[in-house]
Amino acid sequence: MSTKAPNPVDKYVGSRVRMRRIMLGMSQEKLGEALGLTFQQIQKYEKGTNRVGASRLQQISEVLQVPVSFLFDGGPSGIALSESSAESASPAYISDFLATSEGLALTRAFTRIHDSKLRRSIVDLVEQIADREAGVNGEKSAKIP
Repeated sequence: MSTKAPNPVDKYVGSRVRMRRIMLGMSQEKLGEALGLTFQQIQKYEKGTNRVGASRLQQISEVLQVPVSFLFDGGPSGIALSESSAESASPAYISDFLATSEGLALTRAFTRIHDSKLRRSIVDLVEQIADREAGVNGEKSAKIP
């Protein structure tokens, strides 16, 4: 018997649950306790391997203090979009970045810096490092305006 790949919407919703849980500094165990589930079930939801029912989505959104729509915002819709409009409507790389502990830590720290010149200098530094890395690896650089 072959295993089915997780549905893209289930994976996306799971990544949004994970991102919000991490933003709140909540463990999978604590979220599971609040929902009456094991941390393993939370892992399966976050990976998209198990689908989340409507009532469970409502519970999760209440525990994570977000509207249910937050869990779907920017996700795959099944509607075919042109590449440029899909990228502007749903920059998946941002969600992917914020779903990592490093991305979230960097975002939290960066938003605490109030000096706009210092923030710009940090962005310039990171872009230079990324350009250097891309050059070493033969990749194209994509700057965000």
